Amino acid sequence: MRRFSKSSPNRLSADSQKLAALAQGSAQSASRLEERHWEHGLDSVLQRLLKNDHQDTIDATLEHLFRTDLTAYDALMEAVEACSESCRIDHDGVLHDVLLIAIPILAWTRFTIASGPIPEDTRAALIAQLHGHLLADNAKLALAPTLYSIDQLPRSHVETYALTQRMAQAAVKGSVPRQPVNSPETAPFLADTRYLIAAVATPAGSPLFRWQASMNPAERMHALSAWRKQAGPNLSSLLPGCGVELLMPEAYYIACREADKLIRPASIRAAVHFLTNSLSVDPSGLRAIIGGFSEDPVSGRVDEYRVGFTLRQMPEVVYGVVWPLYGQEDEEESAVISLESVMAPETVAEELRTPIEEIVALLRACGVTHIKRHNERFPMEFCDDCGAPLYPDQDGELVHAEMPEDVPSNTGHFH
Repeated sequence: MRRFSKSSPNRLSADSQKLAALAQGSAQSASRLEERHWEHGLDSVLQRLLKNDHQDTIDATLEHLFRTDLTAYDALMEAVEACSESCRIDHDGVLHDVLLIAIPILAWTRFTIASGPIPEDTRAALIAQLHGHLLADNAKLALAPTLYSIDQLPRSHVETYALTQRMAQAAVKGSVPRQPVNSPETAPFLADTRYLIAAVATPAGSPLFRWQASMNPAERMHALSAWRKQAGPNLSSLLPGCGVELLMPEAYYIACREADKLIRPASIRAAVHFLTNSLSVDPSGLRAIIGGFSEDPVSGRVDEYRVGFTLRQMPEVVYGVVWPLYGQEDEEESAVISLESVMAPETVAEELRTPIEEIVALLRACGVTHIKRHNERFPMEFCDDCGAPLYPDQDGELVHAEMPEDVPSNTGHFH
């Protein structure tokens, strides 16, 4: 769930008040017809605000509702994401529905995870595979000629809206989207996500995907299996030296959220693999130290876990992994956790594990048996010089993770 600063103004603009009222009406509606009425009003206001770059107005309303009405907050968040990742446009007298989709690829390596331009022959093959396995027969597609890192994706709803509009025009016209200009540099991680970005367009009211056209939702998993099999070699060639896992192409926001969650286990496994090879030790020769971190430690809420690694016989933290919490995970974590579930998480059904239980289970599955968890909540502190997160050591002091000087460094830090 999104966090907001405490210093934001309390007075709402007229547009913010209108947005809040529409979101509350949508959340309180007692029928589909009433809900559609409120949604239509929400969409109309949001389209105007997004088109005119009024992200501050949207953010102020979201913050207000986050503090006062979580149900309305969810309704507004759903609406603003829908408005920024989809649109309806006219081309040659035909009205089209267009959806911005993200196609995530999980990648892990001891070296560097590539990003940047995609060769045209590879892009053409990926387009053919998307049409062949995922898209409805009459769908048009525009695939950006770039492999994006998360640092290069839109940072706001306004930016996502602008990208959707550009990609939509390319989709209906059959043109190639432009390469991004002056993209931010990609941070070096051992496990990270790369994204293909595309827009899918069909005549208004027509299905976008094959499982919609067949009215068979079970076809989704068959489509994913075929996509992985056919597109895997092409995407692996873009990510040399990496292990990769292809995720389901989805609407932009849900695809990004799913990738954010699923990269976390890969980060733990990549860290242990890297350390055992770089330090020439078995996993049992490592110690993992877990701390819960919060933007407001007094509240007891956990925003992320940080896992510091040391050699068993040495106190220095040599590397670390950040495990952010999303959605309702922070609320699940605030529940009472039994000592048995933390110390023996493998006995808990995987779908019922809390994040801390999942982290411990992953570490043990990787062969790390010496695990310490600090019960206190640490502040979200970072290195003043390089901005890297600080990790708890054995004594609960927050320290910079530093590899031994005699070990070559292939990367800056972990995800």
